[in-house]
Amino acid sequence: MDPTTAARDNEIVELYWQRNESAIRLTHERYGGLCTRVAMNILGDPSDAEECVNDTYLKAWKSIPPERPRALGAFLTRITRNLALDRYRTKRRQKRDGEFTVMLSELGDCIPAPEETDATELLAHIKEFLRELEDTDRNLFVGRYFHAYEVQRMAEAYGLTPNAASLRLYKTREKLRVYLNERGYHV
Repeated sequence: MDPTTAARDNEIVELYWQRNESAIRLTHERYGGLCTRVAMNILGDPSDAEECVNDTYLKAWKSIPPERPRALGAFLTRITRNLALDRYRTKRRQKRDGEFTVMLSELGDCIPAPEETDATELLAHIKEFLRELEDTDRNLFVGRYFHAYEVQRMAEAYGLTPNAASLRLYKTREKLRVYLNERGYHV
């Protein structure tokens, strides 16, 4: 780091120590672009990246003092990277949870609620039903409802369009609903 950069960074850090809010403005002017690039590379979404950079400034404000970073740019990009990774993981988890919720609602149309039935007996009927299915339909059903695979992923694996895979899953659920209905399970 050249002496001018180090001196300027030390001035900004000193402003943080003095609790002078201009530290944040100067941080943004000097490192906002760098922090935004780091966040964008991880998140790929401008609004998420902007929010992450703002969180970086807040975290820097809370961390200085007591910390006195020797390299302000490295300090800020480390904070940005960690915040962006946390946000990325959270969004992935929410997406996965959302997909799981959709999957359960799809099954809710053909399988009675667990508290309304003997789960062991119901599972035995479902296994029996699955044995009677064509291989592709059985694999799609098991992949979707037991392994929680996305329809897109399974469609690609079986050479189908997502719409065709969804239609086959729908028809299989309807067959299961009728099958279970005939055995005394009503949704």
